[in-house]
Amino acid sequence: MTTILDLKPLIKLTSEDFYKLCQINRDIPLELSRNGELIIMSPVGGERGNQEANLITDVSIWNRQNKLGFVFSSSTIFDLANGGKRSPDVAWIKKERWESLTLEQRQKFPPICPDFVIELRSPSDRLKPLQDKMQEYLDAGLKLGWLINPQDNNVEIYRTNQSVEVLSLPVSLSGEDVLPNFDLLVE
Repeated sequence: MTTILDLKPLIKLTSEDFYKLCQINRDIPLELSRNGELIIMSPVGGERGNQEANLITDVSIWNRQNKLGFVFSSSTIFDLANGGKRSPDVAWIKKERWESLTLEQRQKFPPICPDFVIELRSPSDRLKPLQDKMQEYLDAGLKLGWLINPQDNNVEIYRTNQSVEVLSLPVSLSGEDVLPNFDLLVE
């Protein structure tokens, strides 16, 4: 279960404030929406954790073979230009973009939007907040994103300057020109 605290009537957390809050509360997974909502995320169960690990593994294997970028886990928070501080379940950033960041930027919450993300809906997740999160990524520069929704038996595909495409499961997803030659069978 995700808990959302609306902080904006009282305080506005800067990027540095949010970073410090996360460092003080290391055992609590936090995100900050671009609207100033503090999001407290609950841990995932075994089934979801296994699915997430498999997705990270698939993207990592492709990336090791192609050496085109860097893969990040759900523990990584990205400081998006639109104000959101988000952690996708799987993220990938093109090598040149990641290497353009300073070492200090890479060690904190990187001020960059991933080129590719996967969000995997948990049984306790409400769909609308995840769709809003995907839109935040798009608005911050995401090239390709997949919202895998086992509860509704579909996948929503998010692309720059395009309408969301919804495909029924099972489906083979293509990394298109963002992750060339990457295909993922989602059942």
